[in-house]
Amino acid sequence: MTTTLPDETLLLDTADDTACLRAAVRFVREHDSAALLPLLLPGLDGPDLQALAGHCRFAHAGVLLFPPDADGLRTRLADCELAADTPSHPSVVVRERLALRHRRDPAELDVQILRPQVHGSTGERRAVEVFALTVPPYSDLEPIAAHERTCRHEAHLAFEIEHPEPLALRGLCAILARHGARPDGGGYNPHEDGTVLYFTLPADAACDYRRLELYARGDHRDTLAAHLDRPGHDGQPAETLLRLLTGAWTTQALATFARLGLPDVMDTGTARRTEDLARLTGSHPRSLAVLLRHLAMLGAVTRCPDREEDGFRLTGLGALLRADAPGSMRPLALMYGGPFYRSFGGLDHAVRTGRPAFDHLFGENHFDHFARDPELAALFDLSMAASSRMFEPLPAHPVITAASQAPSGATVVDVAGGNGELLGRILTAHPRLHGVLLERPHAVEAARRLLDTAGCGVRCDYRVGDFADVPPGGDVYVLSRVLHDWDDDRCREILRHCVRAMPDHADLLVVERLLPVDGSPSLATAWDLHMLCNVGGRERRADHYARLFADAGLRLVGHRPLPLDAHVLHARRAGAPDPGAGRS
Repeated sequence: MTTTLPDETLLLDTADDTACLRAAVRFVREHDSAALLPLLLPGLDGPDLQALAGHCRFAHAGVLLFPPDADGLRTRLADCELAADTPSHPSVVVRERLALRHRRDPAELDVQILRPQVHGSTGERRAVEVFALTVPPYSDLEPIAAHERTCRHEAHLAFEIEHPEPLALRGLCAILARHGARPDGGGYNPHEDGTVLYFTLPADAACDYRRLELYARGDHRDTLAAHLDRPGHDGQPAETLLRLLTGAWTTQALATFARLGLPDVMDTGTARRTEDLARLTGSHPRSLAVLLRHLAMLGAVTRCPDREEDGFRLTGLGALLRADAPGSMRPLALMYGGPFYRSFGGLDHAVRTGRPAFDHLFGENHFDHFARDPELAALFDLSMAASSRMFEPLPAHPVITAASQAPSGATVVDVAGGNGELLGRILTAHPRLHGVLLERPHAVEAARRLLDTAGCGVRCDYRVGDFADVPPGGDVYVLSRVLHDWDDDRCREILRHCVRAMPDHADLLVVERLLPVDGSPSLATAWDLHMLCNVGGRERRADHYARLFADAGLRLVGHRPLPLDAHVLHARRAGAPDPGAGRS
């Protein structure tokens, strides 16, 4: 069977841009400063809320769009009932952020900014701030558009400061920092004589937007310089280092939170007294209070301001550690606070010798150790599934979509597919696809249960085996978070097993985190250290994977970003016909 990718994948996703713009318009119409600020900064009340609401006016929601041309932008505005003739001018700040993020010359990025007017619920004048990067069809800017649409780096909510005196501006920044907002860039735009300060919102903010902007008319570059130079709460190197050195305490506090079952006896709506929580979890009341205060500082719980001092309720962040939460991260907390925490105590051994600390401490490798302990093996598989958010866009990948449209049907083979979380998402999204999952015996049984519960088990076959047993004849092969477990030689061997099984028309999708080429902050850098310490594997750059593919008889067609700093790499047999060059 031969699959072809639809030509529509080459076009910019107009529907996504329009939906994003329409959602921003609706948000601006429905919210006001006093009600919105506590949603963005949970726990904000009293004098701090009065100060922010008194000085800051909710002004706009910001979105980044990628029209093919000026007419395309006007059409999007008109579709959302915005003035299509809104004037524009260059956006210095966003252009520089895009250039840095994507290692492009700023001169290549013609980013315009325009602010079509929107009226609030009581008639007040607001706007939607539209940043527009023109991306013609088939342009080399398309990968930037795809990445930014997925990650939404520039989506934000903006508050304009009514009287931006330097002292007041710094005081407002301090209030934001005190309630969990973190500096995230900014700049001065000479075209409109305005200064912007960006912040990342706390993880438990009750809002889809994750960034906040303070906008101050005039040139406030002294305040901006202090804002951009803050590595910690107050920019003091000793305090910043001390906070970094106590990171292990954070890991154990969250792991203990999960082990005690505290998230499961708390909720996000009602505070509970420490004595009640101690009784429910079999804990020492005073010691539990110490833990809860630390967890409140981390944002996993919050004190209820209208209750006695020891009343706590769960936050959205903490709720992710409930055993029954969709996509629960409790297994990750237990792994990172358990075996992996112990192995990091031997990190110096790994750095000195190049051999995993896990092997040194436990006397055997990670996989053999887990295989001998069914309970631990099951926990590891659940911890892998806990990061399933990175899989959300995968069912819409052009390779999967094209396979689902094949007249004679198609088969997706998930190699070392764990408990079937990824394959289940793909089969659920595409009822005409068939699946094959290759895994160890206990993982196959877990996958069978999960896929049966999801209603797609009848379309899946299960194979017990190792990489040498990759089933032949599939149309799409998936390797998700497998290659980073191994050194280069073993990766080549795994890839060659896949190539031997793949028909000429088949595609291979590899899900991994990619090390950034510019050294910018990335989860991949942290996971590279984790792999060194625990399994002897490594994270890699895209060009490194391309070389491994080539050595195994494959070629890298392209790669796309996924949530949680992951990417999906698309490879095909070397010399195989390319049904859609540049579409991955």
